[in-house]
Amino acid sequence: MSAVRWGRGAAGFGRALWPAGTPGLLAEEGALGGVWGRKRSSTASPCEQDRRKDWGHAELLEVLKARVRQLQAEGMAEVTVKRVAKRVAVARAPEAGGAQPPRQAPAGAKGAGAKGAAATLSSRWAQKLDSDQQLMEKRKQRLEGKLQKRVEKGAWQKQLRLEPRLLSRKLASQLQHWEQGAPRSPWEEQLAQLLQEAPHRLSSEAAAAPVDRGPESRLEGQQQRLLSFFECCLLTGHLPLAHHVLVTHHSKSQQQRLLTLSMYNMVMLGWARQGSFKELTYVFFMLKDAGLAPDLQSYAAALQCMGRLDQDAGTIRRCLKQMAQDGLQLQGLFTAVPLSAEERAELLRAVRKAKPAFTPPRPPVPPPQVNTSPLLREIYAKQDPAVSYPRLHLSLKELQGLFQQQLRVEMATTITVESVEKVPLLTKEVLHARKTLAGLRTRWRTALYRELQETKENEAHAAREGRLSLFPYLCLLSEKEVVRMLLQTLQALPAQGESLLFLAHELGLRVFKRKQLRNEVQELEQRYSKYLHLLASDTQVAEPCLPRQHWEALGVPEAPHEQPWPMSVVVQLGKQLAEVLVRAAQMPSSLAAPRSPGTLIPVLYHVYSFRSFRQIGILKPHPAFTQLLETAAERTLTFESTDVPMLCPPLPWTSPHSGAFLLSPTKMMRSVEGSQQHQLLLERCPPAELHGALDALTQLGNCAWRVNGRVLDLVLQLFADKGCPRLGVPAPPSEAPRPPEGRRAPNRCLLPEVSPAEKAEMRRELARRLKVAREMQSLRADALYRLSLARHLRHRVFWLPHNMDFRGRTYPCSPHFNHLGSDLARALLEFAQGRPLGPHGLNWLKIHLVNLTGLKKRESLQARRDYADELMEDILDSADRPMTGRKWWMEADEPWQALACCMEVARAVRAPDPAAYVSHFPVHQDGSCNGLQHYAALGRDSVGAASVNLLPSDLPQDVYSEVAAQVEVFRRQDAEQGVQVAQVLEGFISRKVVKQTVMTVVYGVTRYGGRLQIEKRLREIHDFPQDFVWEASHYLVRQVFNSLQEMFSGTRSIQRWLTESARLISHTGSAVEWVTPLGIPIIQPYHRDSKVMIKGGLQSLTFSSSVDTSQKPNTLKQKNGFPPNFIHSLDSSHMMLTALHCYRKGLTFVSVHDCFWTHAADVAVMNQVCREQFVRLHSQPILHNLSRFLIERFCSDPRTSKSIWVSRLMDTLLSVPKTGTFNLEQVKHSTYFFS
Repeated sequence: MSAVRWGRGAAGFGRALWPAGTPGLLAEEGALGGVWGRKRSSTASPCEQDRRKDWGHAELLEVLKARVRQLQAEGMAEVTVKRVAKRVAVARAPEAGGAQPPRQAPAGAKGAGAKGAAATLSSRWAQKLDSDQQLMEKRKQRLEGKLQKRVEKGAWQKQLRLEPRLLSRKLASQLQHWEQGAPRSPWEEQLAQLLQEAPHRLSSEAAAAPVDRGPESRLEGQQQRLLSFFECCLLTGHLPLAHHVLVTHHSKSQQQRLLTLSMYNMVMLGWARQGSFKELTYVFFMLKDAGLAPDLQSYAAALQCMGRLDQDAGTIRRCLKQMAQDGLQLQGLFTAVPLSAEERAELLRAVRKAKPAFTPPRPPVPPPQVNTSPLLREIYAKQDPAVSYPRLHLSLKELQGLFQQQLRVEMATTITVESVEKVPLLTKEVLHARKTLAGLRTRWRTALYRELQETKENEAHAAREGRLSLFPYLCLLSEKEVVRMLLQTLQALPAQGESLLFLAHELGLRVFKRKQLRNEVQELEQRYSKYLHLLASDTQVAEPCLPRQHWEALGVPEAPHEQPWPMSVVVQLGKQLAEVLVRAAQMPSSLAAPRSPGTLIPVLYHVYSFRSFRQIGILKPHPAFTQLLETAAERTLTFESTDVPMLCPPLPWTSPHSGAFLLSPTKMMRSVEGSQQHQLLLERCPPAELHGALDALTQLGNCAWRVNGRVLDLVLQLFADKGCPRLGVPAPPSEAPRPPEGRRAPNRCLLPEVSPAEKAEMRRELARRLKVAREMQSLRADALYRLSLARHLRHRVFWLPHNMDFRGRTYPCSPHFNHLGSDLARALLEFAQGRPLGPHGLNWLKIHLVNLTGLKKRESLQARRDYADELMEDILDSADRPMTGRKWWMEADEPWQALACCMEVARAVRAPDPAAYVSHFPVHQDGSCNGLQHYAALGRDSVGAASVNLLPSDLPQDVYSEVAAQVEVFRRQDAEQGVQVAQVLEGFISRKVVKQTVMTVVYGVTRYGGRLQIEKRLREIHDFPQDFVWEASHYLVRQVFNSLQEMFSGTRSIQRWLTESARLISHTGSAVEWVTPLGIPIIQPYHRDSKVMIKGGLQSLTFSSSVDTSQKPNTLKQKNGFPPNFIHSLDSSHMMLTALHCYRKGLTFVSVHDCFWTHAADVAVMNQVCREQFVRLHSQPILHNLSRFLIERFCSDPRTSKSIWVSRLMDTLLSVPKTGTFNLEQVKHSTYFFS
């Protein structure tokens, strides 16, 4: 809670908002009038109002001067004009809150002292008049400065330099001659000659200049920043500024080396769109001066400009002739260059002037692209009668209505949701606080507009000097959008503050995402309506096909690829916006201290704090503002439109950057902002090779969801009370631990009698409590977002678009509300489309319920069904009286999912015909330590395969229990030899203690990480002696690793081979790459950190970037990350194969990595598909394919073949681990492979 308390309720607000001194007339202007000045009803602009105010003061001074002359005429000779002119008390009376009545002189002062009193009064008048004249001079100067700035703002583009400064003297004199020459059309002649003289390759002077290689070029650092700067200039209509910066960089040899052909082309295209031939020719001069040869985009820009200007045919012919001599095809202008319809028409107009019979080629019909992976051959087989693609349960009209709703949400960019926090009573204090906040926000909006305009002017000045300023980035969004975004940021700032670096990154990203919003609504609406015919329940299509295939058949053009911004730009832009917010957001000091004068104080403070032994800058709200928010208790939350589920089916994925949301571009492969290596790999990949991943992501996103209302009501009931951490409902901040009191109070650290040891203990205890409080706050906020969205989406159908990480693992795009979260998050969701249970569905519901309890893990499926029947009374009681009955469900491992399943079982068993009961409940099937399953299959390890249920058996094998048993054998041996920690651990080694470490060791957990996991489990055991936790965790992690070595010898040999291969690859200077069995290219984004510093402002920000591909690979991360990442890429391949084959069979399918979900009626079919696809996946020579790929990628370059690291790598890659004798076909008959 804040240290500031509101005294006397609403009266405290009242005192806080009155102006100092007598209220006078201002009391009628509202609570904030005394602090912010009188309200004005004038509709004039702020500048116009300032001008009127100053002119009014000037008129008042003229009146006062006339009064001076009147006093002189009355014979008051002792008062000079100068002295009288220095006393005008009422000059600022309208500003100060009303004129005070003049004080009457004491009675004794009348009569004889009248003359002296008159002199004194005149003296005061003269002093005041002099002061006011000085003030008026300052005001006039300030007004003149503002007017001058406005004049400069309108004319500043005229100051930008358009004429290039060429480094070549010959070219410079040639340009000067042409500018001063006599030809009638000099610029057309210049361009024709420049094209003839343009180099076909880099000249020797510019040999070091980087050549743009399209998507393969690595625009790191300044190059990437330059490209994004030019792009933003064109987007915001500041083409002269882009040209000016291009000229400035070109004129300096060191800066010219940063410029690439795409940058020159971008500016040329801008001038071509405006028909500015002279400026376009300037760019061609610079292109030639840099030693670069024009490409198709360069010619397209020149010809498009000629078409707009209706140039003569001769110039166009010369241009086309030169293009042919350069080896460029005319047809390529219309097929290889991305152009709008209007640009294409102007280009065609120019070409037909020279070649009237020319017909542009039709958009090339791409040859049928067929995925060559043997794993996907069946998926893309034509005319398979077994295919039964599922349809949604909604009609075409309903889906079209949902599309319109989603379109409105995305066009608004944000969505406001009512919070589930407990609604307070609308007391006088609450209403007053809300009124105060509304008034403050009104003032803040005005202040933010002013600060933004001043910031833009400063950045524009920097850009005029040729520097890469933030000016075009600040112009991407309207000032109204930016102000709204900043006020939302202020509202959401936690009481403990937030890192300035984090805030800067988030604000910069929000601007980047919003600037990408595409606006092709009408065309999209038509195509999407046709697409819905494939999904709607009441329509038909000519031939069943996958959603991607149907979308591509509609002729939808490829969305333009967006160039990512470098991280430094994102952070610098966000930092600038955060500083604007700090300067603009102010409040009366009387809000913090009711008796203080009504001066303005900042709402946000910049302070430094230590986090993990590092000092970081934090923006922290004033406690009084935090208290004001708490008192006002406003109950709304604002989310970005891309952070919430969609209200209509997502767009199918058709490329690495096209799919999911309607208007907001989304990457298929998520990565750290500014990183391009993943995107470049995907774009180099043949499109057909990505079809498996694209279609799997589309299938996962097409699953329709709804909220489980009964579970939501129960959770909200607990959330509104005091939470229930035992059930995963976080407690409110009021339940967080308080700072210690009494002898352990923090302020006792200052007392001299407290020993250093006691002080250290006090600090540790305080730090522990603060950490717990922060964690509780974080968990509460996460639950608040999830539950608020759940209530908002109640009674609605929604969809969760998916994308994937660099390993191929899939995730929903909505971060706050999805099925990948905790037990509580999963229990809130169910399928929107139901399915009758059929003959076996109820049995699977019972088995699933027992699985959720965590009991009977080593029992057969029949035993689990029987156990559910035995517990039916408790199940029904839990469903009917979850909070007042026996509460059996609360003892389950996954209590909320168990409760939801109890409710579903109760409805099914009470139905007249359980087989006909339509169930929406998702049933899960989990892999048995799936990572070890993949390792055992790779190594054909019979012993390991038996431990993880790859072999058929009557009862499920539990690898965690087996490891615990093996560890117990080692412990018993050590205890007999007198090892103390082994004796202490007697009776404490259990499945739960070792499970997390066994599960994660296959994914690369180190002994240090495993020790922390085991330490946490031991601390949860109340009977375990806590003094031995550290020593016991060290002992146990060592024994767990030894047990796994004995049980999974083949697994460890493959891990070592992968680790050593990655180590040697990184020593060659490359990051590890591979291709998954489904054809997805993977690269590990682990490089040595490069420090980036953003100077100036509140503080200099320094952050590390590990995605800079110009840095050497991080060997430690590369070698430790390769084994788990490779296994993750295999389990994602298995999941995608299962998803695609389930879709062919008409099943609803979603996954949480190695946990597969479907309807209860379809579990048996899904299990069969799952086992078959695992066998097909591992029937491929995965390790040998990997070896061949790595040899070709890293050992085939003759320039590096003599390197000692390459030689060692070759030897290692040729030594593929030998495999065992396990027969994969047995997996098809393993009941407990996934169960």
